[in-house]
Amino acid sequence: MPRRAMSTKSERRKRRAFTKEYKAQVVGLVRDSGRGVGDVATELGLTVSAVRQWVKQAEVDEGRGPPGALTTAEREELTKLRREVRNLRAERDILKKATAFFARESTK
Repeated sequence: MPRRAMSTKSERRKRRAFTKEYKAQVVGLVRDSGRGVGDVATELGLTVSAVRQWVKQAEVDEGRGPPGALTTAEREELTKLRREVRNLRAERDILKKATAFFARESTK
């Protein structure tokens, strides 16, 4: 079988977003049906790794995950805080440059 050439970024399939409700339904289907993650993923047109991650994350959210694993709520908060820190650092850097600019201008 010929090897497939590596696809460029523009040729890759667009990343799909799924609602929390849909993910919960898929996790429930895996748990209740007794079928494997691969079977459910194939049937629904999803990647096995995505479904496996959803099942794993559901266990963490239910308190049955490994020690130190972040729940979905904690992950969302961490993402929000990282974004806020990035914005605050950018604002700080702009203010530093403005301060230096006006300090130079006032000495002329």
